[in-house]
Amino acid sequence: MKKKWFAFLSFMLALSLLLVGCNSDRASKSGGNGTRLDIFSWWTGAGEEDGLKALIKLFKEKHPEVKVENAAVAGGAGTNAKAVLASRMQGNDPPATFQVHGGAELNDGWVAAGKMKPLNELYKEEGWNDKFPKELIDLVSKDGNIYSVPVNIHRGNVLWYNKRIFKDNGLKAPKTFAEFFKVADQLKAKGITPLALGDKEPWTATQLFEDVLLGTLAPDDYKKLWTKEVSFDDPKVKEAVKTFKKMLGYINKDHSSRNWQDASQLVGKGEAAMNIMGDWAKGYFVNDLKLKVNKDFGWVTTPGTQHSFMVITDTFGLPKGIKNEDDVMKFLSLLGSVEGQDTFNPLKGSIPARIDADPSKYDAYGRLTMKEFKKARITPSLAHGSAAPEGVVTKVNNAVNIFVTQQNEAQFIDALKTAASELK
Repeated sequence: MKKKWFAFLSFMLALSLLLVGCNSDRASKSGGNGTRLDIFSWWTGAGEEDGLKALIKLFKEKHPEVKVENAAVAGGAGTNAKAVLASRMQGNDPPATFQVHGGAELNDGWVAAGKMKPLNELYKEEGWNDKFPKELIDLVSKDGNIYSVPVNIHRGNVLWYNKRIFKDNGLKAPKTFAEFFKVADQLKAKGITPLALGDKEPWTATQLFEDVLLGTLAPDDYKKLWTKEVSFDDPKVKEAVKTFKKMLGYINKDHSSRNWQDASQLVGKGEAAMNIMGDWAKGYFVNDLKLKVNKDFGWVTTPGTQHSFMVITDTFGLPKGIKNEDDVMKFLSLLGSVEGQDTFNPLKGSIPARIDADPSKYDAYGRLTMKEFKKARITPSLAHGSAAPEGVVTKVNNAVNIFVTQQNEAQFIDALKTAASELK
């Protein structure tokens, strides 16, 4: 009997040690005092990772009692992270807070699914309602409630160009489609690739197309595409498709095997003259290629969009079902502050979402873009999930990808109409 009792005690001791070990592992993962503040994003590249680390460092200095985890997921320009996030959200295991684009990606995705809590009180307490442009607050709002905090602003309608190529050939950066094609013809005649494209990931070609749409339709009608007030068989859309097709006649032959960085690199190294890309390309030029702003490369808005601002904004919100709301609210408060935005954005290569940030902390591109952001018409990006839900974006990406190869205008218009039929 004693032997059996001793064996039982030994078993219970071993089991308790095992449970202590497991609990210890959980404690270390959760920060030891309950629940960790895991900040979920896809910021793992040059510039963006530096900005995120600086933001986390600042937060730790202000709130040393909070255990923070950088839960960034690399790869696929955010697609990998979004897949992991979807799995976690569906499994009722949301991160404490996560990166999401303002607009349809936020509102028609996680808000519509009932996964987010409103932040109206936070905006009121922090006095943010007049610190972010109204059109931007609208992008992170649904049914009268605000659901996330914008940390940055990227501009999607930017044409980058190699200054040496333009100077050597006596060219000026084009501001209209007519000027673009005139410059492109001159470059092509001299054996220079006029326009670099890297559409290995299809969103890059979609971004080029949306900029052509904006330059052709102007902001009001462009935005009406996503509310179904303007149809995709509208004469102006057909004109934009023709312009897009013509532009594709000036791109590099190896475009389908390149990503956006590869295309930007062609311009940076003088192997192509122009590239249409969001202003994260500036961060790539400066941080990776070590090029000088306004010396090695220049920029203008894409043709016909001088007074428009195709906005891509990264935001963070408050998921339902988390246990550390107070810590998240502390992080969101820092995220929306002048100090937080001016810590993050100069490293990221973006501009602050607030209109009262300090321009002296930004380079020539940043300062000019901050001025234009205050007065330009803000339009949502389709390619980056702000203008339309994910299902529509996927269908448009597929349609654009086929069009780049086959260039059948009627087929493309039909595919766009089919995609738009899913809009609410």
